[in-house]
Amino acid sequence: MVLLLLSLPASAAISPEALVRSLAQPVPARTAFIEVRFMNVLDRPLILRGELAWLGGSHLQRTVVSPYRERSEINSGQITVTRSGQAPRHFSLDRAPQLRDLLISFTALLAGRPTQLLQRFEARVWGNPTSWTLNLRPRDAKVARQIQALNIDGDGTALRCMRVDDTDGDTSFTLLGVLGHARLPKPLTPAALVRLCAAAP
Repeated sequence: MVLLLLSLPASAAISPEALVRSLAQPVPARTAFIEVRFMNVLDRPLILRGELAWLGGSHLQRTVVSPYRERSEINSGQITVTRSGQAPRHFSLDRAPQLRDLLISFTALLAGRPTQLLQRFEARVWGNPTSWTLNLRPRDAKVARQIQALNIDGDGTALRCMRVDDTDGDTSFTLLGVLGHARLPKPLTPAALVRLCAAAP
C-alpha cells in the first residue's frame, strides 16, 4: 500500500482509507515533537518539547523535556503521569472522552487502521500523495461539544503536524518528525504554524 501511494501522480486524489493504511509504522515508532498551545487564558502560547513513542496497540509514551520534565504512559485506557519529585498520578480515559478519542486517532494512524479511526471520526482528505491534509471531525456528540476538528498534515507516508481546534477557540499544534526539531516562526501565531505545517517538503 505504501508503494502504491508513492507511485501515484502528484495530482491523484487519495481516499482517507488508503491514506491511513499507508501511514502504518513499525513498532516501536519514536519521534521528536514540539507542541504549541494557544489558549484564551494565556497571554502567550505554551511551548512543550519532547518525544512521542508508540509501542504498539494503544500503548503510547509522551516525554516532555522542556519547559518541565514529565512522562505520560497511556495503555489499555489508563494514563499514568509522572513528574520529577512528585508521586505518579493515575486516571482513566473514560473520564476524558475527548482525550480518549484524540489518542485513539493517533494510534490508529500509526497502526494504519482506517476502520478504527473512521468509527470515531468523519474524514476528508485534501491535497495529493506528496502533500496532504487529513481533516477529522468527531462523530460522538459529547466529544464534538469540545473538539471542533482535528487536522493532520503530511507528505508521502510521514506525519508533519497535528492541529486540534477546540470549540472554545483554543488551538494546539503538534509538530512531528523533522518539524519536531524546527525553529518556530516569529511572530508565533496560529496562521504562521498553519503555513509551516502545510509547506511542501
